Amino acid sequence: ESLRKWVVEHKLRTVVCLWLGGIGSSIAYNWSQSNMKPSVKIIHARLHAQALTLAALAGAAVVEYYDQYQSKSGGAKSELKCW
Repeated sequence: ESLRKWVVEHKLRTVVCLWLGGIGSSIAYNWSQSNMKPSVKIIHARLHAQALTLAALAGAAVVEYYDQYQSKSGGAKSELKCW
């Protein structure tokens, strides 16, 4: 519950942190592959981070929708059981 609350309050920070983590881990993984040029490694890392960012944005949209739904229904958690 507290993690969800923090994500709701810091959506942009969450997405940026996921992007940075994604690009960092992807660069680290791609750098261990010796059969690619450095430019290709960077492009692959950017693409992986971009896909992770889109997934994070979709998750943030779901959290926002859930919060809007909760505020309209008076906070009744029994109607929507996704958390």
